[in-house]
Amino acid sequence: MHQHCKRPAGLAMEVQLLHSTVSPSRPLYFVATRLTPRRPAFVRCCLSSADNGGRGGENSGTYGTPQAAQQRKAYPFDEIEPRWQLYWEENRTFRTPDEVDMSKPKCYILDMFPYPSGAGLHVGHPLGYTATDILSRYKRMKGFNVLHPMGWDAFGLPAEQYAIETGTHPKVTTMHNIRRFRSQLKSLGFSYDWDREISTTEPKYYKWTQWIFLQLLKKGLAYQAEVPVNWCPALGTVLANEEVINGVSERGSHPVIRKPMRQWMLKITAYADRLLEDLEELEWPESIKEMQRNWIGRSEGAEVEFGILDSDGRELGVKLSVYTTRPDTIFGVTYLVAAPEHSLLYSIISKEQLKHVEKYSELAARKSELERTDLQKKKTGVFSGSYAKNPATGALIPIWIADYVLGSYGTGAIMAVPAHDFRDHEFALKYQIPIIKVVKPFEASHVLDEPYTGDGFAINSSNQLINLDINGLSCKEAASKVINWLESSGHGKKKVNYKLRDWLFARQRYWGEPFPIIFLDDTGEIVPLPENELPVTLPELDDFTPTGTGEPPLTRATSWVKTIDPISHRHARRETNTMPQWAGSCWYYLRFMDPNNSTALVEKSKERYWGPVDIYVGGAEHSVLHLLYARFWHKVLYDIGVVSTKEPFHCLINQGLILGQIEYTAYKDKDGKFVSADSDCNPSDHIQENISAEKVAKVGDFHVLKDNPNIRLIARAYKMSKSRGNVINPDDVISEYGADSLRLYEMFMGPLRDSKSWSTGGIEGVHRFLARTWRLIVGSPLPTGLYKDGTVVTNDEPTVDQFQSLHRCIAKVSEEIQGTRFNTGISAMMEFINAAYKWDRHPKSVIEPFVLLLSPYAPHMAEELWSRLGHSKSLAYEHFPVARTEYLSDSKIVLPVQINGKTRATIMVDETCSEDEAFRLASSDEKLSKFLLGKTIKKRIYVPRRILNVILETQKARS
Repeated sequence: MHQHCKRPAGLAMEVQLLHSTVSPSRPLYFVATRLTPRRPAFVRCCLSSADNGGRGGENSGTYGTPQAAQQRKAYPFDEIEPRWQLYWEENRTFRTPDEVDMSKPKCYILDMFPYPSGAGLHVGHPLGYTATDILSRYKRMKGFNVLHPMGWDAFGLPAEQYAIETGTHPKVTTMHNIRRFRSQLKSLGFSYDWDREISTTEPKYYKWTQWIFLQLLKKGLAYQAEVPVNWCPALGTVLANEEVINGVSERGSHPVIRKPMRQWMLKITAYADRLLEDLEELEWPESIKEMQRNWIGRSEGAEVEFGILDSDGRELGVKLSVYTTRPDTIFGVTYLVAAPEHSLLYSIISKEQLKHVEKYSELAARKSELERTDLQKKKTGVFSGSYAKNPATGALIPIWIADYVLGSYGTGAIMAVPAHDFRDHEFALKYQIPIIKVVKPFEASHVLDEPYTGDGFAINSSNQLINLDINGLSCKEAASKVINWLESSGHGKKKVNYKLRDWLFARQRYWGEPFPIIFLDDTGEIVPLPENELPVTLPELDDFTPTGTGEPPLTRATSWVKTIDPISHRHARRETNTMPQWAGSCWYYLRFMDPNNSTALVEKSKERYWGPVDIYVGGAEHSVLHLLYARFWHKVLYDIGVVSTKEPFHCLINQGLILGQIEYTAYKDKDGKFVSADSDCNPSDHIQENISAEKVAKVGDFHVLKDNPNIRLIARAYKMSKSRGNVINPDDVISEYGADSLRLYEMFMGPLRDSKSWSTGGIEGVHRFLARTWRLIVGSPLPTGLYKDGTVVTNDEPTVDQFQSLHRCIAKVSEEIQGTRFNTGISAMMEFINAAYKWDRHPKSVIEPFVLLLSPYAPHMAEELWSRLGHSKSLAYEHFPVARTEYLSDSKIVLPVQINGKTRATIMVDETCSEDEAFRLASSDEKLSKFLLGKTIKKRIYVPRRILNVILETQKARS
């Protein structure tokens, strides 16, 4: 169809289909984009389906008839946005050079690595991306070297499951999803440096993930161990705790069991204290820091050893170690609990109880750790048939097996003090185990029938036979005395413990990074591959289904599995597990600094300049695992000299969720009559009915039926999901309102960190604001519906009011961008436009700075306006306007300034301005300084609030 387009030879042309429906009454239209050194121009090329050939002339590029186009569009965003996106791409406007001027300040702004799913983006995703884009554009205009990259965390279970279901190779699916995500992000005008794009699935990237694993192995931080894991038979893989919900897999809802398997582990616990201590240096939300502290879970206490006896009181020669944070309560221990997966389980079970314990353990293996530790669940257990001797009292106490104790925490066993622990108390009541109070509260306000878990004085805690008496001591003093006794008597020791467990670092999947490990056939010895053998690439497979045996899918690649040790030349086999999805996302921020380096993970000088990430934006759902794992890897790299900072992310911002539009629900009784939601009726006894928004009114704080205000409704916004049918596709929003409107609306909805619900009415409001801005500067459309080239701004000298409006807007927008309060920055720009509509003229020297203020928020429109104002280059690196303080106060006057008696300009001064201050302001004024530069001043005549006249020596002032 190109043959029908009029275009000069040699001009590149992008053809974009705007209408796909062909009929005699509706031609098939195309828009072709042409770039010039100044402003991109449009050529419309029309091919009528009736005659296969109508030719269109050159005009503004609106599609369809101009009148119809203007009815549909409040301003021509559908022309402007693709035009400038193409300009930015072809001119690589936002490329950060490999070698930058390191004397300039830097700002590294990063979005959390997205996973490119097949569903593409919904309107919730651009919230954080728009915020980082505004910050990036602002920092560039403030003179910073900005690093703002984008890439893909693309290994993982979803692509593999899709491959199993459809027979499509995960690489094909992944590349398709990446292309879709990339296209959607570009359609929003984000200023990413696409030259630095990376994907975790590329061998040149995961070569360095494998290299990091080898460094962990060298430092003794990677090891193999037999550990209980979440095994999903249907998915054929081990799942992380966060991938298991209520005993089933998050993906597919398949049953998950706990079973011991030999797995690769990373010793993150070796860095527990540093991960805690260095949190204090970070500009992170306090809630996120607290979540990490709780996940690490550092506690101080004691490890106590209890001797095990059978039902006849005979010692079995086994001791059960227990960790406790309350050694002061040792006299109140009336039973012990061991986890169902405890390593000594079969050493402490009696023959009579064996079958009961095995059956119970099998049931426990089907539960997730979250289920087992849920405080609300009913406690269950089974008696082991054995007893322990309380070293403080000498009493024999029963040993129970219960799933509310985890084998992965502490020693896998606890000493139960039911008088002072809610879980132990509930368990003791259920199984009729004695309860002994050993702590008296400081104040007598405690409910007597409930366990007391607070501080107080020790009671019922004395045994003269072992010379231990802590009665009357505070809990802290008592704990210290018990620990000393445990150590001196050989019954235990002081211990620091952590909830944090070593990181399970292996998956029985195909679509992941291969381990750079082989096992020698003759000895089974683990051999790390030499670094010059990296990357170990994934072999091609056609069958990704689980083997059913627990063996990973890679075992099917027999020719790949069988290998030769490159050092000893002995026969060997490769590790067939792959790394978890977390691996690639642990260090990607470093690769963005130096993405094409083939000899090092990152060049040292580049890391020293760009590190750490200055602003990191992402969802709070990554508050623990991703951030903790990335911090751990970073500290290891710091220890071996790869990075120069102790922490990877200096400032963390969590954006809120964008929920679906508010849904309204009414209740009806059995007779079909509406019942108010505030009635005493039980909603489960009534029929629910969804009510459309146009039938709803808001009265005070409540939503009611318009036709019957006495009927209150339930109004609630839900998280966007396919199953609920409330997902808003950004492509649809962009098509109807434009990318600038979507960007602006998401920032205007409310504070960045808050969750908020989507509203179509809201986006229409910001769209009208942009349209008003367009008409103010470009002018009203012609009768044809098209717009003239250029603008309607003038070269008039601005009035004081105009300067004040501008500089107040500059001050507010600058302050709010730096504080990430983007919604109030938009409000300031709206106030400026409202004020500007009252002016008779719109001076260029006021409008141009406003366009620069608008550009981080609505970059497409701003670029178009900047071009129409006569500029030949992008505004991306123009200086961001600076507010002049003299225009920020209401007590200002306009003071004319004369040079040798001739008025040359005016300046803004305070009403009480002194002569020296007035002269200083005049000397710094751009128009006046050229008259004064290098001249000798004979005298100054100053009449306060009236005039400043500067008399120069005999030389004439330049005219």
